[in-house]
Amino acid sequence: MNEIALGDVTVIRVEETHGPIMPAGAFFPTMPAEAWQEHRETLAPDHLGGDDMVHVAMQSWVLRSDGRTIVIDTGVGNDKNRPAVEAWHRQQSGYLDRLAAAGVRPEDVDLVINTHLHVDHVGWNTRLVDGAWVPTFPNATYLMPEADFHHWNPATNTAIAGGVNEHVYEDSVAPVHQAGQVKLWSGEHVVDAGLTLRAAPGHTPGSSVVVLRSGGEQALFAGDLMHTPLQVMHPGHDSCFCEDPAQAQATRRRLLGWAADNRALVLPAHFSGHSALEVERRGDVFGITRWAGFPRY
Repeated sequence: MNEIALGDVTVIRVEETHGPIMPAGAFFPTMPAEAWQEHRETLAPDHLGGDDMVHVAMQSWVLRSDGRTIVIDTGVGNDKNRPAVEAWHRQQSGYLDRLAAAGVRPEDVDLVINTHLHVDHVGWNTRLVDGAWVPTFPNATYLMPEADFHHWNPATNTAIAGGVNEHVYEDSVAPVHQAGQVKLWSGEHVVDAGLTLRAAPGHTPGSSVVVLRSGGEQALFAGDLMHTPLQVMHPGHDSCFCEDPAQAQATRRRLLGWAADNRALVLPAHFSGHSALEVERRGDVFGITRWAGFPRY
């Protein structure tokens, strides 16, 4: 089952896609080549292929918390115009079918949390109906970080034209805002008694994480704090998509430190395999102590 309990909160993993995405050297341009080889036993085959392609998952975390259904991050989406990434261009995936198999209908979702507004975290915010983009989750409030909302708005930031996030604001953010379903936040936002959104900038200006505390359990829904487990052992290296590398590294070290000190389960957005892990301090870096009970993809 793609489901675990953390205190009084049920956590369900819902996959959109998984598999190879980019060569390791291109995805993590400052990561030493020998680091991939040193930790290959940990990384292969779930996170690194024999051809040195990094493997990732596109997935949502669905939470049943305090009587509400919450979706954290919404993947790439279907039918989207994504010229920068061929595999995502007008993609057709079975995401909604997998959501239904997990017992979640779009109309049942109370809250959508976009940890940040990159292309692969907001795609299922909307779906195409009769030629128009409409909110996938018609009864949900969408929590979006204010800094990213303004950063990715082409009307106010012409510098972001083109690139991997081309068309994303127009088809996956603006339609939800125009429908009156967006709530912007900054700094910290209390979701309920067990869940808190916290700013974690660096990857993007508004990147955030969700902290869970319930029944003695703690967890960190880490968004794009990391894209590979190798960043646990080598936290000073970023993906090529981090907007502010120095800030991303500082945020990563701070939050991995918090997770280690609190024995909190870390649930990144893109880890394949068992998807979630616990970490410990090992000098000025970190190590993996265990993986969660989700079955391997």
